[in-house]
Amino acid sequence: MKVLVTGGAGFIGSHIVDRLLKAGHEVAVVDDLSTGHREFVDPRATLHVADVRSPQLAEVFEAERPDAVIHLAAQAEVRRSVEDPGLDAAINIGGTLNLLLCCRRHRVSRVVYASTGGAIYGDTAVLPTPEDQPRRPASPYGISKLVAEHYLACWGALYGVGGIALRYANVFGPRQNPLGEAGVVAIFSRRILRREPITINGDGEQTRDYVYVEDVADANLRALERIEVSDPVNIGTGVETSVNALLKRLEADAGIKAEASHGPAKPGEQRRSVLDASAAKRVLGWTPHVTLDEGLRRTVSYFRKGEKRS
Repeated sequence: MKVLVTGGAGFIGSHIVDRLLKAGHEVAVVDDLSTGHREFVDPRATLHVADVRSPQLAEVFEAERPDAVIHLAAQAEVRRSVEDPGLDAAINIGGTLNLLLCCRRHRVSRVVYASTGGAIYGDTAVLPTPEDQPRRPASPYGISKLVAEHYLACWGALYGVGGIALRYANVFGPRQNPLGEAGVVAIFSRRILRREPITINGDGEQTRDYVYVEDVADANLRALERIEVSDPVNIGTGVETSVNALLKRLEADAGIKAEASHGPAKPGEQRRSVLDASAAKRVLGWTPHVTLDEGLRRTVSYFRKGEKRS
């Protein structure tokens, strides 16, 4: 199968490209390299440098004629979405719609969409949170990802484009950007290893469900190959971890005590987030295999190697 991966030069996308190639699929990548990196893309995949909002995307479809698409290209920072909701909507809604128009025109059989768990559900009384809970996004980012899910479902009903949204928990692992606003594991890892001060947003007792990136890549492959599955599916571990507890585990892995202080909480972020992924096990045959402790060890090791090279 030929698969087009948008955002395939990024953190999660590049791991998905690796997994697809390992499974024997032919892969093409679309990425504007605003946050992605050429060196993350396996040379066996074809890289097209393009914005998913641009007319150039249609040219990529014309050249590659993909059978399926995995769509990750997005504006993915909650804080940025609060500061500039127009940009967030232009990329996450406008870019997705442009992609779906191309999929319809070129008769793409399957679209796997990278959505979000916590930001779509917002604060909820049911934890771990299953897919049937009300969606109450507390940020423009959560809203834009939910709207894109609706477009995906609509395209299936109107035009027969098979689609599934994977609602990710907090993905972490090697290649994650340690300099952005999102990605607390990468940010903390780099700062601890450099012995730089760390600012914890709020009291640090906010919780998240941390899922390792290679497990997420495996979920995408399974979603791609099970074309009969269409309802949104949570991709998480069901394990809730506070930011304070996460920092302690990273300090232990690095063997370094961090200089940490507390700052104001981020606007638009929920207090607790942990996903019920039992549906993923039932319909995709997917369960996470890498524990949080093992994933953190691998991530710290990755950043330690980077520090030695710099």
